[in-house]
Amino acid sequence: MAAGLSPVAFFFAGNRSPTGGTSINELRVNGAIRAKEVLVIAPDGAQIGIKKLNEAMWLAEQLDLDLVEVAPNAKPPVCRLMDYGKYKYEQSVKAREARKKQTRTTIKELRMKVRIGEHDFDITRRKAQEFLEEGDKVKVTIRFRGREQERPAFGKDLLDRLAEDLLDVAVTEQTPKLEGRSMTMVLAPTRRVRAPVEVDAGESDAGEAELSDDE
Repeated sequence: MAAGLSPVAFFFAGNRSPTGGTSINELRVNGAIRAKEVLVIAPDGAQIGIKKLNEAMWLAEQLDLDLVEVAPNAKPPVCRLMDYGKYKYEQSVKAREARKKQTRTTIKELRMKVRIGEHDFDITRRKAQEFLEEGDKVKVTIRFRGREQERPAFGKDLLDRLAEDLLDVAVTEQTPKLEGRSMTMVLAPTRRVRAPVEVDAGESDAGEAELSDDE
């Protein structure tokens, strides 16, 4: 317990869990409590006082509540009267909601061909900007066909042009890199608005603008 804090103040000091660190599943409840005496806290947070364990259990039974040991290391341990089943349910709901709010950065893939027209280039640029503004990374791939492989500089110039057009919303995380018959570049949002990266398995239909012809 923090120095200078009473058991009750410690309990309400802004801890994320009732014990300031103990998992809700590790709390001792009712008959599992081992202490002979406990400091009992009412459902509204008021301090009832130190009671023999059997007295505290009797009080919880009269109120149709559970006796939950929320600060086992205090002397005496602190127990709170609460509807433990309801509390666990509310905690699980909060945890689910928190997980829903946690967004992940995905990598969207766009493909272009070396001999791309201005209209198709603009479509790719607008799609890339849309993904970047949503917080996603963008992987742009150019696949060289036939003699195009002899002049990879054309592909690099095209990718560099795209990166330059998107300077307001993106930084180049991976410069154009030639791998076999493909050249790739990865752009990342200028302002990171999402948490860890999750790479799409394969190419996402929703996240890909197909602008090249398959051989």
